[in-house]
Amino acid sequence: MTKQKETAVEHDAEVTEEKSAGTKVLWDTSKLSSAYANVCNVSSTREEMTLLFGTNKSWNPAEKELTVELTNRMIMNPYAAKRFSVLLDKIVKEYEERFGELKLDAQAE
Repeated sequence: MTKQKETAVEHDAEVTEEKSAGTKVLWDTSKLSSAYANVCNVSSTREEMTLLFGTNKSWNPAEKELTVELTNRMIMNPYAAKRFSVLLDKIVKEYEERFGELKLDAQAE
């Protein structure tokens, strides 16, 4: 499957066109916002999956208690979550091929 990408600026927003299998997708970024997160947690029900993003601002790893400031919540249906998982897995593998393996803390595994 071949994809073509074109980028244009309309009304102070970047619009990216992606053409794939005869379908044209317009990515409207006019309401896009960005946030940094170094913490993520996930929960789910039968109907949806919820990702919570935030920032751990603690500087002392020896602290018995730390506070994570949650700033964003993304709620997806299971199908969107599965597609997200596949895309994220692919981009992490590409990153590791370029920059080396990412090793997680033993507690996170």
